[in-house]
Amino acid sequence: MNVLVTGHHGYIGSITVPLIVAAGHNVTGADTGLYDGCEFYSMEQLARERRVDVRDLGQHDLEGFDAVVHLAALSNDPLGALAPELTLEINCNATVRLARAARDAGVQRFVFASSCSMYGAAGTEEALTEEASLAPLTAYAESKVRAEKALLLLADESFSPVFMRNATAFGASPRLRLDIVLNNLVGWALTTGKVRILSDGTPWRPLVHVQDIAAATVAMLEAPREVVHGQAFNVGSNRDNYRVSELAQIVRGVVDDCEIEYAGNGDPDPRSYRVDFGKLERALPELHIEWDAERGARELVAAYRAAGLTRAQFEGSRFVRLRRLEEQLATGALAGDLRWRQPVAAHG
Repeated sequence: MNVLVTGHHGYIGSITVPLIVAAGHNVTGADTGLYDGCEFYSMEQLARERRVDVRDLGQHDLEGFDAVVHLAALSNDPLGALAPELTLEINCNATVRLARAARDAGVQRFVFASSCSMYGAAGTEEALTEEASLAPLTAYAESKVRAEKALLLLADESFSPVFMRNATAFGASPRLRLDIVLNNLVGWALTTGKVRILSDGTPWRPLVHVQDIAAATVAMLEAPREVVHGQAFNVGSNRDNYRVSELAQIVRGVVDDCEIEYAGNGDPDPRSYRVDFGKLERALPELHIEWDAERGARELVAAYRAAGLTRAQFEGSRFVRLRRLEEQLATGALAGDLRWRQPVAAHG
């Protein structure tokens, strides 16, 4: 297949693209470059890539593609709080315009990176299936809910949107993020000697390794139409629902001489949900979710040590999306709508 991957230089995209290429597909990347210069280690470069804002992609940009993997987004709750209206515009409205352009250009499959965060405040200890009520608590989660609903309306006999409701990602990547829970806890432990928890530790979080997300993406691209057409899939494994306090214990077990510190006000985080991943297992039995939190924590420890991660780097803007954008806004490199003030060079 000829596949367009938006956000191909992001945390997930930089892991996913090599797997799609290894599976034998032709990949073109589209990325606006918000996090250029934030590499944790070198990433593979594509022969065909475009420097473009997802808001500017139109039907002519989609001609000749069989599938789109849409990863580009303002990527977490803090970014959503920075600019709620832009989160809706980029994560929902621009996504729907892109999908409509893809359908009109003859693209057959649209794999959308959604999120388990849309379950929000579950209010139950039961693991939630894809049929559960949605309770988004943030602009980010709300944007994913709205996007899924709108994309489903575009589904027809020749255009198949597929929704990957990814659990909270973790693991090493060329475009590392330290603003996601396990990556963050390991970073605190290594650079300060403390596993720092900002809630009371009771909230549930389902986790999934970034390499498992990438493998699931390839599976969604290649699955028979009747298996995935218009379907949402929780992406992760049932064994990987953890309380934050359990993750802290795992990190303490793999990082020598560290202790757990409750650094917040001790209140519970209302974002708490357990997720059932049985549908993914039944639909794609050949797909195996390989990583658990302990293995991922050990990988992160090794990666951070190999890179010589310091506390200054950990607390800086390089690997924290919100800080990076705030820095670019403060210097005037980005306008208030998160567009570059100066034109950027296009590639290939």
